Amino acid sequence: MNSLSSFVLGAASSNNASGYSGIILIILMVALMYFFMIRPQQKQRKEHQEMMNELHPGDEVVTIGRMHGKIDSINKADRTVTLDCEGIYLTFDMVAIARVIKRADAPASEALQDNKAVASSADASADSVASEPASAASASDEQKDSEEK
Repeated sequence: MNSLSSFVLGAASSNNASGYSGIILIILMVALMYFFMIRPQQKQRKEHQEMMNELHPGDEVVTIGRMHGKIDSINKADRTVTLDCEGIYLTFDMVAIARVIKRADAPASEALQDNKAVASSADASADSVASEPASAASASDEQKDSEEK
């Protein structure tokens, strides 16, 4: 390490900027460390916290120990969750939840949007059913032709 710094400082002293090159090198290393280590960890921590806030009973989750279970209850005061693992109830800290596999129920706003989508698809399917007999007849004719060959 000492030889590296003397090399860098030696090269910089030939340009009469030895004082500034050391400071620039340190600032550059701190900036690289921030963008490659600290910032991604903060982002990951924030995403995990958002996931913890959205947990509800009935969600299927995986713990950091790779245990799969369904959330039975959540105690926000103690920050614990009780998992139902095929009839065995285990209590974990909330931070032990690694990921959510399947959400239990969609929130009410999403359910309302799903109902609208189902209604519009039902209208579209009713239109396609009206045109279906003609297409079904042509499909059956094509099937008969292929069977005859």
